Amino acid sequence: MNIANTLESWVESANGHADFSLHNLPLGVFSRAQQSPRGGVAIGDCILDLGTALQAGLLQGDAARAAEAAQGDSLNPLFALGAGPRRALREALQSLLAKNNPAQQRLRDLGEALLAPMAHCTLHMPARVGDYTDFYVGIHHATNVGKLFRPDNPLLPNYKYVPIGYHGRASSLCVSGSAVRRPYGQTLKPGASEPEFVPARRLDYELEIGIWIGPGNELGTPIDIAEADAHVAGFCLFNDWSARDVQAWEYQPLGPFLSKSFASSVSPWVVTPEALAPFRCAQPARPQGDPQPLPYLRDARDQRQGALDIQLEVLLSSQAMREQRLAPQRIALSSTLNMYWTVAQMVAHHSANGCNLRPGDLFGSGTLSGPTPDACGSLLELTEGGKHPLTLASGETRTFLEDGDEVILRARCQREGGPSIGFGECRGVVLPALA
Repeated sequence: MNIANTLESWVESANGHADFSLHNLPLGVFSRAQQSPRGGVAIGDCILDLGTALQAGLLQGDAARAAEAAQGDSLNPLFALGAGPRRALREALQSLLAKNNPAQQRLRDLGEALLAPMAHCTLHMPARVGDYTDFYVGIHHATNVGKLFRPDNPLLPNYKYVPIGYHGRASSLCVSGSAVRRPYGQTLKPGASEPEFVPARRLDYELEIGIWIGPGNELGTPIDIAEADAHVAGFCLFNDWSARDVQAWEYQPLGPFLSKSFASSVSPWVVTPEALAPFRCAQPARPQGDPQPLPYLRDARDQRQGALDIQLEVLLSSQAMREQRLAPQRIALSSTLNMYWTVAQMVAHHSANGCNLRPGDLFGSGTLSGPTPDACGSLLELTEGGKHPLTLASGETRTFLEDGDEVILRARCQREGGPSIGFGECRGVVLPALA
């Protein structure tokens, strides 16, 4: 696909927009005052109302089918249709919104009924999540965390054979902008013989991408890795908030539980596989001596073009910083190229035992840290378990998150001479624990 920046829109704010140009057109669910949530598409500083476009007769065929499926308060029906209608909708909207569209005056006449200013809208969860699985495919994160507990053997033997994951709590997923309440939990202080039930002291974020599932599979019928991409509806940003002290006490023998299930933040826009196609690349080669994936996880095409080149960023803003009008401080810059396993391998493995995936299911990638300290996707790694505090622009220090802290995740793809494809933001402010 040619990524030359040639697509211009009569929606002026879209031209040169860092996130939502005509090359992107991510899907979401939004509402305006006195209106129910509905499907929309981000274009520049506006949201195109798919219902208005459909009622005005602007969409035909598969594009109309896709818009019709997005009429409710979730994109699950649209995800279930698969790639064909989704691509048709994208192509139709690129044509309608193109600068050279001879019908643009008719479209302009529809005004805010068609294009609502994003600043005047409320964004909602894009889909109803039936099931949510968090993976652990960021090898640098797995290594960094492993070193804190097993300095001589940071990665367990299974890590390079199987995409590790656990089943998370779908009910506590929340859209970007939702506040996150500091959780209570059982923790064991160093040197103590018995745990206590207190607010978590070691609250952390995790820099992840989310993978939205489109068409599912029948129970008992695995998804072949060569067909896995057809089951992916899109991508988002994902912050899997973690209470590290609770996690340390509870995670053996069955893994995370209350340390993760209190909240996970999801960005509201679903960036489609079509928008990200120019940024597909080869999966980074495994280090010499690493085992090759087992046959059910091995596909030549996936290794050639199954990785995504997305830049990931974490920013932190304390209450004091906001009061002093200091900009949020970047504390990490990483990339999806730090994934040891591809998205297709995650889909294939999740269904390998016959587990049935369904439209609107969500995967978390796991924390995507890089190989250097400035690319750590969590405070646990960045401060080495609290040993080396982070200094903020306000002069404050952090080992873990304090009440009032706001974490902001961003993601963007760009190549020299080409358009920028962005994910928007995934934000959350930490509220104090309940008294």
